[in-house]
Amino acid sequence: MLQANTFVEQARHRGFAWYAGVPCSFLTPFINFVIGDPRLHYVSAANEGDAVAFAAGVALGGGRAIAMMQNSGLGNAVSPLTSLNHVFRLPVLLICTHRGAPGVSDEPQHALMGEITQQMFEVLRIPWQIFPSVPEAVPAVLDAADDYLRREGRPFALIMHKGSVAPHALGTHKAPVPRRQQSAEPCPAPFVAWRASRDEALRRIQAATPDQSHVVVATTGYTGRELYALADRPNQIYLVGSMGCASSLGLGLALSRRDRHIVVLDGDGAALMRLGNFATLGSYGGDNLTHIVLDNEVHDSTGAQATVSANVDFAAIAAACGYGSVLRGDSLDLIDRVLGDTALPGPRLLHLKIRPGTLADLPRPKVTPEFVARRLTEHLGPAR
Repeated sequence: MLQANTFVEQARHRGFAWYAGVPCSFLTPFINFVIGDPRLHYVSAANEGDAVAFAAGVALGGGRAIAMMQNSGLGNAVSPLTSLNHVFRLPVLLICTHRGAPGVSDEPQHALMGEITQQMFEVLRIPWQIFPSVPEAVPAVLDAADDYLRREGRPFALIMHKGSVAPHALGTHKAPVPRRQQSAEPCPAPFVAWRASRDEALRRIQAATPDQSHVVVATTGYTGRELYALADRPNQIYLVGSMGCASSLGLGLALSRRDRHIVVLDGDGAALMRLGNFATLGSYGGDNLTHIVLDNEVHDSTGAQATVSANVDFAAIAAACGYGSVLRGDSLDLIDRVLGDTALPGPRLLHLKIRPGTLADLPRPKVTPEFVARRLTEHLGPAR
C-alpha cells in the first residue's frame, strides 16, 4: 500500500501541480492529501469531462495537470479525450479507479464498466499502466507517463485498484469561498426583436481583446469558424469538437495563467450541454475570466434546430452559481462593458442575445488544431 505523499511529491517534482476530478472512494486518501497540500491546486469538477477539459486548459497554458475519476465516469470524458486532447495534442495524466474489476466484489452498476475499463482506454488509444501500490514502483510508472506525455502530447492513464493508497484524513478543507453575486444589470430590459449577428458581436469582441493581454477561447461550430474568418490571431483557439468544454478549458487556462485575461465564447447549445460547469466557474473563476454566451436560440451549424434557451436565463444561473458579475441583453455595447470595465468583479458572465445565421461562404480554419494550440502556448510563453 502506498502513502499518497510518495506519489504526489514525485509527481510535483515533475511539474504536476494541478488536479481536477470527481471523487471516488478509492481516490479518497489521494484527493484528501492533494486538497491539504498548499503547494497544489485542486478543482472539484461537475463531471469527469469537465475535469479533463480543465486539465487541458492548464496544459495549454504551459502547466501540467492530473484529471481524476472513477471508471464509471469515463464515459463522460470520452468527448474531450477524443476531440480535444487528442486532436489538439494537450497532454493530461489520468488517474482512473477500477471499480468492478474482475474477481473483485462490487456494486452491480460497476460490473460492465469493470470488465471493459482497460479496453476502453485501448479503444481511445490512450496507453495505460496500473497505478503503483508500493513506493519503489512509483518512479518507473511516472517516468513512463512523463516520457509519453512529453513525446506524444496526448493523455496517459493510470488505473487505480482498491486499496492502492493508504488512508489519509482530510485536513484543511480548501473549499471555494462563497461570494455575494454583484449584478451589473439588476433590472434588465426585456429582449427586443432586433438583434445583432454573430459576426458583429465577434468583431466587437476582437476589438476589445488585444493579443498581448487576452486569450479568446471559441466554442465549436460557427463561433470558432467565424472568429477565424474575421481575423486569425495567435491569442485565439477554436474548439473543433468537445462541445460544451470551452468554459472548463478556459477556467484551466485562467487559473494557470493569471497574467492573461481569458475570454470564453460559448453558444447557447454548448452552454446547455455542460450547464454544471457554471457552478465550477462561479466557485473557482477569478477576475481574469469572462464568459460570454452568444445565444441565438438555435443549433445554427446543424440546420438551426431550436434549443431550449428561450426559456433559460443564463445570467440568473450564473448569478446563482457565484459569478462575480452578470450582464444580459442584446446590445453590443454590453461587450465593451463586460470586457472594459475593470471594476466589475469576476468571473463575469454576459448573456448576449443574437440572431441566427452566419457569414456567407464561411470557411473552415486552414490551420490545424495542433498548430493553433502550439501557437497559443508559444504566444503565451512562460507564466510570470
